[in-house]
This record gives sequence, C-alpha cells and structure tokens, in this order.
Amino acid sequence: MLEALIFVVFPFCMVFAAVSDMISMTIANRISVILVAVFAVAAPISGMDWATYGWHFAAGGLVLSITFALFAAGVMGGGDAKLLSSTAVWMGMSMELMQYVFYGAMIGGVLTILIIIYRRSPLSTITGNNLFLRHFADDKVGVPYGVALGAAGLLVYPSTPIAVWAMTGFVAG
Repeated sequence: MLEALIFVVFPFCMVFAAVSDMISMTIANRISVILVAVFAVAAPISGMDWATYGWHFAAGGLVLSITFALFAAGVMGGGDAKLLSSTAVWMGMSMELMQYVFYGAMIGGVLTILIIIYRRSPLSTITGNNLFLRHFADDKVGVPYGVALGAAGLLVYPSTPIAVWAMTGFVAG
C-alpha cells in the first residue's frame, strides 16, 4: 500500500503542477503541501534512517532559501519556488537533486526558446485561444516554468531512494 502511495503521489503532483501552470500560470500551494506531507509520513515508514530523513528536509530548506531569493529578485515565480523546494525534499542532498535542477534548467531553456518561436509565429494567432496554449501565445505573460519542473521531476524521480525502495517492494511483493 505504501509503495502505491509513493508511486502515485509524486508523479500526480508533478503532472498536476505542470498542467495547472500551463492553464492558469499558477501552481497551487496544496501541491507543495501534499508533496512535503506525504514524504514526511512515507519516508520513515519506508525505513529511511533519521539522519537521511533530516538531510532530505535540509535539501528542501536550502532550495527554498535560494528560490526565495530568486523570487524576491523577480527572477522566479512563487509557485515555481515552492514546487522546486518541495520536490527537493523528495530528492534529498543527492545527485538526483542536481539532476533535477539541471534537467529543469535545460527543459526550461528549451521551453522558453520554443515559446518565443511560437509567439512570433502565425500559429500563435490561430491556436492562442486554446485553453492549454493561451499563455504560451501571450507576450504579456512569462514562461509557465512548472511545465519544465514537472517534466524534470518525472525524469529523475525513478532513481530517487524512496522510489527505488518502492520498486523493490513491488518486485518482492
């Protein structure tokens, strides 16, 4: 049962955050709260030792302090900062966190370039009223970075310690 929770919650939150950001240019606070709360409950039950558990929350705190500074400087949206930080709790102080940040930056860069190209094309005029594409077409809004963070999270998640533990449980069970 715990394995199913671990497999469902994180991916669902990443997809929900990406779609939400695409549609409304916001990422609901409840996504970050759910991510942190489920990790807080699931990790100790999975057998994670308390030191590692603490380091996972330290990773979230470190990322939150950095992303809060970026938000204060006007470089990053608040929802993106909270999503990145709550996702960092699942990654911990690990290579997976570095991969997540790297993939998020790379996917975000490609997404930004594609949005710029799309906004300058006649296609944006034709498809700009579509629910999923309207913010991509609008020059007055930024980039829905939750799309990049969601994709990066889904790419890295299978190699995180808690996901590996859950996969082992499914195979053994």
